[in-house]
Order: sequence, then C-alpha cells, then structure tokens
Amino acid sequence: MALATRTDRRPSMARTVWDSSVGKKTVMAVSGLVMLLYLVAHMIGNLKIFFGPPEINHYAHWLRTMGEPVLHYEWGLWIVRVVLVVAVVAHATSAYQLSRRGIKARPSKYVHKKPRSDYATRTMRWGGIILALFIVWHILDLTTGTVHPGGYEHLRPYQNIIDTFSTWYSNVIYIVAMLALGFHVQHGFWSAAQTLGVGSRTRDRVLKTVGNVLAVVLTLGFIAVPVGVMTGLVS
Repeated sequence: MALATRTDRRPSMARTVWDSSVGKKTVMAVSGLVMLLYLVAHMIGNLKIFFGPPEINHYAHWLRTMGEPVLHYEWGLWIVRVVLVVAVVAHATSAYQLSRRGIKARPSKYVHKKPRSDYATRTMRWGGIILALFIVWHILDLTTGTVHPGGYEHLRPYQNIIDTFSTWYSNVIYIVAMLALGFHVQHGFWSAAQTLGVGSRTRDRVLKTVGNVLAVVLTLGFIAVPVGVMTGLVS
C-alpha cells in the first residue's frame, strides 16, 4: 500500500505575515524607526566637529572600541552596520513591493485624483531613491575613501569632512539628500505611527508635530556641517 504524501504544505507564519500588506507596512514602520534612531545618534556625532579635531576624532575612535572589553575591536560598530543594512534592505524591499501591489490594484487612473496622497507618495518614492543613491556615495566618500576628493585619512574624520565639503558638488549632493531626508522623515514618522497603531484622532496632531520637529532638527543638524565648512566656521 503506497504511503500518502502531503504536498499542500502551509506557509510559515513569518511568510504569511510578510506576504500581507499589513505585514509589509509593519516591516517598513519598524525598520524606519530603527534608521531614525541611528540618524539622531549620527547627527549628534557629526555636530562634534564644531568642538574641534580632538573631539570628533576621539568619537571616531570610540565607535570602533564601543563594547570593549566584552566585544573585540570594531565588533560593536559592525553590529550596528549589519542592523542598519538589514533595516535598509527590509525598508526598501517592502516599500517597492507595496508600491507594485498598489499599482496592480488600480490599473486605471482614478476619476477623482487625490493631490495630497499622490504628492506624499511621490515624495516618499523619489526621496527614497535619492537617499539610497546618497548612502552609496556617502560610504564611498567618508567610509572607504574611494571617491574622496582629498587624501583620505583613516580615523581622521575632521580633515576628511573638510576635504569633502570643500568641493561644490559634495555640498550640493549632501544638502539635496538632507532635504529629501527631511521630507521622508516628516511623512514617514506619522505613517509609521499609524501602522503600529499609535495614532488616533486625539494624538494625530501631536504625532505630526513630532514628525515635523524631527524632520527640521535632522535636516538642519546635518546641513550645519557643510555650511560650517563653507563659511569657514570649521576649517
């Protein structure tokens, strides 16, 4: 007697959640908040340049020794990098798949367009693309030194930053990317709150205000560095 075999295996719970639109939105929200926390810390670290070379150079050294002696040299930094890569990939993948799913769900154009919704969607989409390209350029410039305009010096961020923002094209790339980041955070924070069930009629105004403040603070905080170099405040 032949043994019956099951071919109708049920997908795992993780797969079921990921395949749903709610699951993808949740992944986007959580990964977005992870990146937001990193951005706040990164901005604060960048602003150390206004306190002189010893301060920011020491900060660069600390990033590679954090977690010692429990962790080996640079292990803590690599853990942060891996978490960020996972967050970026998860965020971008879920955003792309949700976008494609939305397009397939409405093959014909709406009779009555929604300007605000369309504007927010386009801003998030193009902002995401700009930021993705910027991340690649930023890593090649100030992490690996591959496209760095001056003589790249390992663990000497002060001089490396001055070299980068002494060129007009680096300033343009950086400022445009930070403006895109501001718009991305402004809309993304509120959207993430809605997805995670934090939003409500009474809290929406507060959440939008927090999102606006975060967007402005991050944008100005990051842009302050190239402006400081351009104006000679950092030299």
